[in-house]
Parts: sequence; structure tokens; C-alpha cells
Amino acid sequence: MAMQARADATDTWREVAAATGPADRAAAEEGLRLAYRLAGLPGPERIVWVGSPREGAVLATRLMAEKTAGRCVRDAVRTRPWAVARERVLGRLGPAGWAEHWALTSAPLWDGTVILTERIRTGVVEDSAGAAGGEQAVRLALLDAVLGQHDAAWLAAFDGQDGGEALAGIAAVARAAGWWWPYEKTVIVCERPVELHRDEAGRLDRGDGPALAFPDGFALHAWRGMPVPAAFLGELAGLTPRRIREEENAELRRVMLEYYGYDRYLEESGAEPVQRDEAGVLWRIELEGDEPLVMIEVVNSTPEPDGTHRTYWLRVPPRTRTAREGVAWTFGLEEAEYAPQRQT
Repeated sequence: MAMQARADATDTWREVAAATGPADRAAAEEGLRLAYRLAGLPGPERIVWVGSPREGAVLATRLMAEKTAGRCVRDAVRTRPWAVARERVLGRLGPAGWAEHWALTSAPLWDGTVILTERIRTGVVEDSAGAAGGEQAVRLALLDAVLGQHDAAWLAAFDGQDGGEALAGIAAVARAAGWWWPYEKTVIVCERPVELHRDEAGRLDRGDGPALAFPDGFALHAWRGMPVPAAFLGELAGLTPRRIREEENAELRRVMLEYYGYDRYLEESGAEPVQRDEAGVLWRIELEGDEPLVMIEVVNSTPEPDGTHRTYWLRVPPRTRTAREGVAWTFGLEEAEYAPQRQT
């Protein structure tokens, strides 16, 4: 029962972290006021809603420059309650029990959520030209933010736990809204994203538009986790081998190759095989400013339902000299160790 409850909490907070669509403003504002009360603070005089973390950070820099919001109270409403809750749960479970509990609840959400929040921070800084005080002021404003739904990774560990009551306000905001900035007189609260697109590994990923988009237009573009310019995605549908070769940025060229297809690129570039053996065919093509593209062409020995045999292309290290060596590498073996009974 306890293990199932932990799994349920993880699933619930995974949904919170990935939630898109309009915030529940009433629930979020109630949670904000609860967080202030639990911290022993009077409620804020006003709550201001914004369309994205970018708009929130820019507004925070302006309010700080104008000195109209009061001091930041993040430590009181977020850091101290977290420390109190953690100490209580740790004291009850013990170090080993806490480590096991964390591994079952928060750890499955941690890496993906942290990567996403760091990507948002980077995008906010890059897209905040004209903010009061410049880039440095925006970076400092981001330190004042509480992450709302993106605090899900660590909030999962306190869901339903004796001692987690101090986090009730923070958790309520996380379930209802995005990032927020707590100051004495003013709270800035963000809407949630309107779009979120990720691949099977949980990385931001979309080839025909923003991978993460907020209602005010702030957006992040990415291909399998790698940030790319918005204009770059518009080029992908019209790619040619020549355009791929002419791309000077090696990382963007790799995105182009993945989108275009390694096999198609080799075929249309006029590449010729450099070696073949019983394992397959070794192909190699030089790329200016990047490591060579080396691929193994492998034919599946198991026929498809229609009797045909599917061809697979495996990218292998540039040092590969034979097809057999390349196929062995894909299994984590040296060429001499690779002795398949039957290729599949």
C-alpha cells in the first residue's frame, strides 16, 4: 500500500509538471495567501498575473528598480518551510528510509524537470532585452522565483507525508499555476505553458514549431533536447545535401542530418561504401568542421511479413574501419568478441 501511494504521488506530480493550459487563478491565489500565512507573513497587497516566466522576470526587475514591491520573501515562504518539512520527514524515516523514499517519489521526476527549468531560465535571459538593469538584473530576478508547477519534482516527496503540512501553500500554487515571485507587497504569478512537446526521453522536441510555448508568445524551440533557432526549423522541410554541407554550426548540421535521414543523405550525396563484410556495409563521408559521418548498413536477416528484409543504418564512431567492428561496437563488444549465432 505504501509503495503504491508513493507511485501514485509520483504520477500525480508528473502530471502537474507537464500541465498546460490556463492556470486556475482562484486556486493559485488561495495557495499564495496560505503560503504567506504559514510563513507568518501578512498577505500581499496585490497579485499580478503574467503570461510567462520571461514577463515575470522583466516585471520583477522593474518593480525592484522602482522599489515598489517590498523585499523578496522567498526564503520565508519557500526555503524555510522546505527545510522544516524535510527535517521532519527525515527524522521520521531515518537517512536510509529518506533515501529510499526520495528514490521512489522525487528522483524519477528530478532530472527532466531540472533540465526543463534551466532551459527556461536560459531562454528568459536570452529573450529579455530591454529589461530594467539589463541581463544581470534578469538573472538576479530569476533567483527570487518559486517554480510553481516545476517544483513538482521535490514536492512529490512530501505528498501525504506527516511533516509536509508546511508546504501546503506552495503545493497548492504548483497544482494551479506556473512560476511566481513573492515580495512583501506584490506577488507576480505566471500562467502555465499552452504547449509542451517532448520526445520519449522527456527532452524538449519538435520539428515544426515551438517545443514549449506560453500564452504571451515566449517560446523555446528544440530538437531532441538541443536548443535551435525558430527560423532554423522552418528550413528543415526544404533541406538538401548541399544545404547540410554548407551549415557551419556542427550541432545544427547534426540536427539536419537526423531530420533528413542519414541513409538518404549518404545516397543523395553520392557517397560510396569503403568496406563490406558479412556483418554489413561500411559508409564514410567527410564533414567540414566536424567528425566524419560513418554508418553501417545492416540488412535484417529476419524477413518482414511480406517477405522483404528491412535495412537498418547504424551510426558508429569515426575510428571504425570495418562493418563487423561497427556492429560489435553497437553491442558494447570488440570486433574479436562479436560472434553472433544469427543476426536479427
